[in-house]
Amino acid sequence: MKIKLWGVRGSVTTTGPETAFYGGNSSCVDVREDGWQLVFDGGSGLQKLNADHQPGAKRIDILLSHLHLDHIQGLGFFKALFEPGMDVHIWGPVSSSQTLHTRLSRYLSPPLFPVLIRDLPCKLSLHEIANSKFSIGPFSIQSSYVIHPGPTVGFRVGNGKSVFTYIPDHEPALGEKGIIPDTKWISGYDLAAGADLLLHDAQYTAAEYKAKKGWGHSSINDAALFASMAGVKHVMFAHHDPFRTDDQLNEMFAVYKSENPYPFKNELAREGVEVNLD
Repeated sequence: MKIKLWGVRGSVTTTGPETAFYGGNSSCVDVREDGWQLVFDGGSGLQKLNADHQPGAKRIDILLSHLHLDHIQGLGFFKALFEPGMDVHIWGPVSSSQTLHTRLSRYLSPPLFPVLIRDLPCKLSLHEIANSKFSIGPFSIQSSYVIHPGPTVGFRVGNGKSVFTYIPDHEPALGEKGIIPDTKWISGYDLAAGADLLLHDAQYTAAEYKAKKGWGHSSINDAALFASMAGVKHVMFAHHDPFRTDDQLNEMFAVYKSENPYPFKNELAREGVEVNLD
């Protein structure tokens, strides 16, 4: 299972030398094996995937954690959607009020975008998911609702040898006293339990989170505690605050490390990094 990070910034994209190291593109992660390709979220990082699209591929699957703009803004610029005959599957959380097609059409239509979703030349299939289990090629996938405004899911991806968990927007500490000790009540716990690699929301410092509680995002301290309780082997902290520079991210991480000597591997997610779990 080969994983590449194409976008790890949160909320809105950033540009400039001060964010060049960790990257300014919003959420997008690519997972591949045996000619199959999964793309998790369609943020602005998705347009960078165009140049690395698998040659000869006839199918691609895009799995959306939720439909906030920073997770779908790259869809309209993804070349696979404009390739006649390309089999494109988009998976997204079900809503109680509107279909996935209706919600995606809000973006893929004027005035926000010049091309209507119905006019895309690819062979497009939309799949609504909830607390679901399904397979795509060699991958066994579990989706579960997690705490974040609007219908939002995280994903657990396995290939029989390793497990990758993707929860880019998540607030597991939302409660009177933060993360509760009983794991059966922790949002996203089943997705992360024993994972070889977890990519998780860590937008805030512990001090910042006090004023941001209920916004749907996590502090780096809570993300690490969540990973520790779930027995994760390696965690990448993502959804970097768009107003935080590379230097400030390094300072935040240094403070966190001095206060949290966890034994598992943990690092800040960086655009362009590749991980081979096998």
